[in-house]
Amino acid sequence: MQYFDADRLEQLLDIPSTIEALAEGFRSDWVIPARHHHDFDNPRAGKPSTLLLMPAWEVGRYLGIKTIIVSPNNRRHQLPAIQGTYTLFDAERGLPLAQMDARRLTNLRTAAASALAATYLARPDARRLLMVGTGSLAPFLIAAHCAVRPIEAVSIWGRDFTKAESLARSLDNGQQTFTPVRDLPTAVSEADLISCATLSPSPLVFGEDLRPGQHLDLVGAYRPHMREADNEAVRRAQLFADTRAGASTESGDLAIPLAQELIQAHDIQADLFDLCRGHHPGRRDAQHITFFKSVGHALEDLAAAKLAYERWRAGTVNSTG
Repeated sequence: MQYFDADRLEQLLDIPSTIEALAEGFRSDWVIPARHHHDFDNPRAGKPSTLLLMPAWEVGRYLGIKTIIVSPNNRRHQLPAIQGTYTLFDAERGLPLAQMDARRLTNLRTAAASALAATYLARPDARRLLMVGTGSLAPFLIAAHCAVRPIEAVSIWGRDFTKAESLARSLDNGQQTFTPVRDLPTAVSEADLISCATLSPSPLVFGEDLRPGQHLDLVGAYRPHMREADNEAVRRAQLFADTRAGASTESGDLAIPLAQELIQAHDIQADLFDLCRGHHPGRRDAQHITFFKSVGHALEDLAAAKLAYERWRAGTVNSTG
């Protein structure tokens, strides 16, 4: 059985190919059981951690399962909140083929899913990106959005301004400008595309700061009591999700306004299945505000893991890796 560490996965999974692999997966008839959530006490940390088990399979070909532990208190240990492994099997024989670093796989496929959604939902002329959050996912989201839209300027906001400064310096590539910002409402109002990846328990993006034509990509707020955008943002926007079932129950960004009856389930216009299968065109008007909520899906992991394994077998790696 092969092991793909974080660096090897980045060599095998370039952004455009990973986006297309996810699109192919959402057009396919793979089997995706409901994922398991198990919260468990973490007395020394003061907050519970969460075990996620995410299986998926392509009948007769591949089966994969991701085992993830989300530890919100890992910041005090200078560790990322997400830890885990991904195992890919031969579905016919039950033979384990490869084990992969789940955190890097998750970062790559999550960023690819957001970029895939942006190809349908963000305006083609989007040039200004705001990244809200400075965690491990932020650079992947920035790179993925820059790959699908002509981004020229990237603003970065974090609760710790020094981390925003550090991230901006680390991303300097001579192609886009990277600027740390302190004033989040102003940065929101000036951006064409806003991507959020935080563990915030309360909204950071407010509808009163949004303007027509923007695209809002919400990746954090992974539990029902957490949210990154307020009710006014939900009310003003055209709503989309990676999966209807997951986004409407697992994250407060949609679960809370649904529970408050601010919106109904049918107000979620489409998910990635609908978009990739041509059942919905995505953005219909240049002036619409589009709102994409991502909570992650086992299909995305399987699509990325399958691509990585098949590229390894074929001896194909990312030429920039």
